[in-house]
Amino acid sequence: MIHTLKTLGVDPQAIEQPLDMSVPENKMMLAIYLTAPEIENDRRALNTFYGLRRARKEGRWTSHAPVGYLNRHDETGKKYIAIDPKQANIMEWAFKELSKGLYSSGEVFRKAAEMGLGCKRNNFFVAIRNPVYCGRILIVKYKDEDMHTVKGLHEGIIGESLFYDVQDVLNGNKRVEKTKIHSPDMLPLRGFMRCSKCNRILCGSASKGRNGYYYYYHCSSACGCRYKAEEVNKLFVNQLEQFTVKAEYSELFSEVIADSYNGQNKGQRNNRSELLKEIDALSDKLKRGRELLLNGDIDGSDYRAIKKENEGKIEILEAKLSETMSNDTPIEDIKPLLKRAIIRLTKLQSIYSNSGNYEKRELIGSMYPQKFTFEELQHRTAQVGELYSCIYLINSKLQGKKKGQATEFSCLPTVAPEAGLEPATL
Repeated sequence: MIHTLKTLGVDPQAIEQPLDMSVPENKMMLAIYLTAPEIENDRRALNTFYGLRRARKEGRWTSHAPVGYLNRHDETGKKYIAIDPKQANIMEWAFKELSKGLYSSGEVFRKAAEMGLGCKRNNFFVAIRNPVYCGRILIVKYKDEDMHTVKGLHEGIIGESLFYDVQDVLNGNKRVEKTKIHSPDMLPLRGFMRCSKCNRILCGSASKGRNGYYYYYHCSSACGCRYKAEEVNKLFVNQLEQFTVKAEYSELFSEVIADSYNGQNKGQRNNRSELLKEIDALSDKLKRGRELLLNGDIDGSDYRAIKKENEGKIEILEAKLSETMSNDTPIEDIKPLLKRAIIRLTKLQSIYSNSGNYEKRELIGSMYPQKFTFEELQHRTAQVGELYSCIYLINSKLQGKKKGQATEFSCLPTVAPEAGLEPATL
């Protein structure tokens, strides 16, 4: 640049450190004057980088608070992030919806924005990948140190297991059929029904007639599958009666749920032992990998790959293990919540009829974990969730019970009779 200025007739001079550039030896002094500040800036930048990385390894968040958190200072002046209750509740809802796999991340963001989420679409897509929401801090890869996470000093909004479930959905490890959150009021079942002819998801639209608009569920292919929306919606409302807890059976249903909850806790204890076995097996793999490295059978890059893969799996399993430990709640603690839930289940049909379109679709999604056809809905052969299947069995079993009949009752499906005088069916 100095040479370019000279060709233009400009002779640059420093006010505090003037140099006579006609003397060739002064170019060495000029080089020192120019490089010393650059070296100082580079050193400061490097110290800042290492300081931020060290702080993140200590579990501190070092940048602007992500959506759902607020930047705060403690009594000593140290910065930390605290939960923003309103935004945190929306983000927690978003993670739970994403883990179900019913809706795309774009649909979840649209609904979250309506609820008051204070971030843009792209920022939301980055946020749902950020482990800060489960209480961990991401340490990026640098030189020979691989990318990993550490326990943060802040409070997580969601559990680690939920966060990893969402990552599985986003990565496509859980195959799900997506549907939209929003739909016209006359088409609450749009996106939940399959075509009985070509197995595609049924769309829904309105056709203009003489006296107004008429709504239909129809297939987008040339198979011609088409149903009147009014008839389908009416059939679904009538079906809700089969899955509404009868007032006289509410006490029995509470006992069934309590018994199921106790059985689930036993299953969780068995699940814990399985998780511990998997963690021990992965730890043994790491141990064997170290032995192979010390014996010279594998090189350092192979060992790092083995270590990264197994440590990632161990981290996920430990998160699931800690969640099963925290979910082991005594039945006495959930009885008040159970009572309120059963009161709602006794009014399921009226709640659905008086709800908005979003609440209706949320209820449909909770009832039917898989897509169903109109014929399956009509003949009550569509697969429903475990809760509603239990309600239907209780209603049908007790309602059709004859006087003097045996009182044995089970909510589990009967596959084959028990062995008696004749051998049981294989």
